[in-house]
Amino acid sequence: MNSAFVNLLVRWAALALGVVLSTVLVPGISYDTSLTLFIVVVLLSFFNAVLKPLLMLFALPFIVLTLGLGIWLINALLFYFVGRLVVGFHVAGFGSALFGALIVSLANLVMSRVLAPPRPPPGARPAKRDEVIDI
Repeated sequence: MNSAFVNLLVRWAALALGVVLSTVLVPGISYDTSLTLFIVVVLLSFFNAVLKPLLMLFALPFIVLTLGLGIWLINALLFYFVGRLVVGFHVAGFGSALFGALIVSLANLVMSRVLAPPRPPPGARPAKRDEVIDI
């Protein structure tokens, strides 16, 4: 199986876990069906791939001034926007979106740390490659 495809599935699973956790932990966030959850995960993935880099580019001075806190606000804005677009996914207000985005970010952070390949210990030398040129 393709490693990029597996990586995408793991990211979607982490995002779905974050959205489900946010619906459990944040009182103003809920979803009706698992199909709605799937649509929310796909739409959030799309927005994170397309809109988030553009928003970060335009908000770069604000992100630098807030020492990265602006990225959390962008994530909350996208979460709130998805709540307004998807029928069956309810986000009560921007405060709920802030906490939901925080939970989704923490879930993604934990999942990426748990599933990351192990790093070599500090000071370990990389494996020496054979320097033969094949023709």
